[in-house]
Amino acid sequence: MTGRASASLLCAVAILATGCTQQVGGTAVRPAPAADEGSLSPIDVDTVLLDRARMQAVTGAGEHLTMIPGTESKVPVDLDLMLKTVPPQCEWVYAETQVFGSDVEEFRKSTYQNPPGGGLISQAAAGYPDAATARRAFDVVAERIEACGATDSGRAMVGDVTRTTDSVHTRPGDCGRDYRVKSVLLVEITFCAFPASVPDIVMTNILSNVPG
Repeated sequence: MTGRASASLLCAVAILATGCTQQVGGTAVRPAPAADEGSLSPIDVDTVLLDRARMQAVTGAGEHLTMIPGTESKVPVDLDLMLKTVPPQCEWVYAETQVFGSDVEEFRKSTYQNPPGGGLISQAAAGYPDAATARRAFDVVAERIEACGATDSGRAMVGDVTRTTDSVHTRPGDCGRDYRVKSVLLVEITFCAFPASVPDIVMTNILSNVPG
């Protein structure tokens, strides 16, 4: 990785750390196979996430929205060095393996920046072998969010939390995370310094690509 890419990764982590972090280093608990490598998920996550042109359109950032070099990942990973800086209930903020669990069959995450507006936004999708497993993963992350919110660090880490049957949103300041479960997928949007409507639009466009 080039020095420039490394600097971009560190900046992304620093800016997104309060509640909408992008995990870009560390170790994965279980590699997630690609769709053509024995995945048991009936949906290929690559077919539901948005390409760059679509992200540019739906975020309203246009050509200013670019992918941050080195931030696209195919496995959930953790920022190991950051785990000791937060209460145990909030470790998931820096640990994608805690967010998405150990039953992931497919995974993809990418992070974009909008330098003129100072914004960052990421999209991620994890594919599971069946809808029940995806639902369990969603329930676990929702419970982790609530547990973190109940700590002294909760306001800074998750802020206002809104949960429905299929979704959970966190809004710590100018940042946020959105999770939705649909079919065999758990989808995550993280963002900072974008209008509140943008993550909803991105999520809606992703979910429209999910069969069923």
